[in-house]
Amino acid sequence: VQLQAFGGGLGQAGGSLRLSCAFSGRTFSNYRMGWFRQAPGKEREFVAAINKSGASTYYADPVKGRFTISRDNAKNTLYLQMNSLKPEDTAVYYCAASFYYYSDYDSPRRYSDWGQGTQVTVSS
Repeated sequence: VQLQAFGGGLGQAGGSLRLSCAFSGRTFSNYRMGWFRQAPGKEREFVAAINKSGASTYYADPVKGRFTISRDNAKNTLYLQMNSLKPEDTAVYYCAASFYYYSDYDSPRRYSDWGQGTQVTVSS
């Protein structure tokens, strides 16, 4: 599995950014997907997850109501729409894939494949 995240950059507080993650090497629709982020000096933290079909989504409390995870299985692409950005959203964002189902979808150790990360910086 190869994952490539892109779409990060500099955003303003209150603004929006959209991240994308291109998936290749296996059948995308067989994988549960997630977004994680890591700020300087902090551990990697869960942002959002989505099931194989896209029908079920899960969010961390800090982003609930502001971020939307989605997927296009025909295009082998995962998305993260980030609205109402805050300076505390500044981090490197990673997409991740899991072939197996785990109830603790918010744990990084449940994901076997990771993208290289894309930097998101939000200015106040």
